[in-house]
Amino acid sequence: MSNTATDQASVRYMVDDVAAALAFYTDHLGFTVDLDAAPVFAGISRGPLRLLLSGPESSAGRPMPDGEVPHPGGWNRIQLIVDDIAADVEKLRAVGVPFRNDIVKGPGGQQILLLDPAGNVVELFQPAAR
Repeated sequence: MSNTATDQASVRYMVDDVAAALAFYTDHLGFTVDLDAAPVFAGISRGPLRLLLSGPESSAGRPMPDGEVPHPGGWNRIQLIVDDIAADVEKLRAVGVPFRNDIVKGPGGQQILLLDPAGNVVELFQPAAR
């Protein structure tokens, strides 16, 4: 699979600490570093997903015309497909990663929500066996 910019979908997350977010995603969730310009910005990839980590001093962190300042958090999220959600959750909990809920099972599979160091939501999803 190619990792060129045109083959990827990009998502921007506002983060409080670019270095902490960079370490979190690379150490715990399998992302690789494309560009490390901490403390302002970092670009990381996992397969076709390019995640842009923008700190408060980045151009994406500048106030809007109405004065509102972009900030981390919310319910929008990236979804990462995993093979063994229970094992991944156990491993992440062991290193102190915070979760919003427990594993939820539905007809399409299982999911759980975790938080990155800035409070952005990441969903781990294991599809149902077919």
